[in-house]
Amino acid sequence: MNLQLPDAVQTYFDVSNGGDISRLAACFWAHARVTDENRTHQGIAAIEAWQQEARQAFTYSVEPLAATQNDDSLSVTARLVGNFPGSPLQLNHLFLLHDGQIRSLEIAP
Repeated sequence: MNLQLPDAVQTYFDVSNGGDISRLAACFWAHARVTDENRTHQGIAAIEAWQQEARQAFTYSVEPLAATQNDDSLSVTARLVGNFPGSPLQLNHLFLLHDGQIRSLEIAP
């Protein structure tokens, strides 16, 4: 499915699917926070390290399936497929956006 997502969110998914990790700095606010698997990653360097760690541990792809926006909040349901336990998974990505950048992201089943 091809969804129309805000540029920052589309860039995030492009990077998650193997794109250049340095592009995260363009879509995340400098002090952004990502919460995934009960771990919080604060700031661009920590978010880049989190992406790098995930890539080293597993091969995967993520496909946004549906999106719902409410003011600065965007919820994206995505299918994650890869060589990790429990694959495939459907995860909810809750983005808080401000001035075209991701301020926070929470990923949960």
